[in-house]
Amino acid sequence: MPTPTVGIVGGLGPESTVDYYKRIIDGWQRHDRSSAPPIVIDSLDAQLALRLAATDRGALTDYLAASLTRLTRAGVDFAVLTANTAHLVFDELAGRTSVPLISIVEVCAGEAKRQQLGRLLLLGTRFTMEASFYPEVFARHGLTVVAPNASDREWVHDRYVNQLLRGEFRDETRADFVTLIDRLRDEYDLHGVILGGTELPLLLRAPTIAGLPTLDTTALHVDAILERLR
Repeated sequence: MPTPTVGIVGGLGPESTVDYYKRIIDGWQRHDRSSAPPIVIDSLDAQLALRLAATDRGALTDYLAASLTRLTRAGVDFAVLTANTAHLVFDELAGRTSVPLISIVEVCAGEAKRQQLGRLLLLGTRFTMEASFYPEVFARHGLTVVAPNASDREWVHDRYVNQLLRGEFRDETRADFVTLIDRLRDEYDLHGVILGGTELPLLLRAPTIAGLPTLDTTALHVDAILERLR
């Protein structure tokens, strides 16, 4: 049987798309150094996607659906969205495309349940932290997701959009995130942290932060991609 082709809706943002590509190749070659998996990437404009997330979810769906259409025409067998924020409209996209989609949220919830992490802090863009898709999916697994308060969400979103999406991963920002997680750990009675933005694992690489296990959504998504490819 030929290896399936994965389609990647990328560019959301560029740094995480590169990270996805490298992780997929590295993961594949740990098992087979004689070949590489077939990958098709359609790169979008992260800033436009964020503006649409803020102002017009229907237009965001159309923008992402057009990318999936291009990937489908390129012959992919399944596809992924390399951004948590894009999962705002995951269900709508799944209903509009003929290729299966692998949800980053579902694979993260599965791992959280496996680790028995009952109450988790969600970090990401403002749109991800304030949306219902993470809490709803995790609730189906008997898990609870909490977001920071409004002022902390604004701080996280600002660092995400104005630093991480621009490829800036500063030591002082890393230290400030650790301080935030440490403060919220006891305040929210947390069992783990969801790095719910695919740039966050590029900043926060430790498997535990402030004594809490981290769920690297990029790594979990890539594992699911590799399982489908094999």
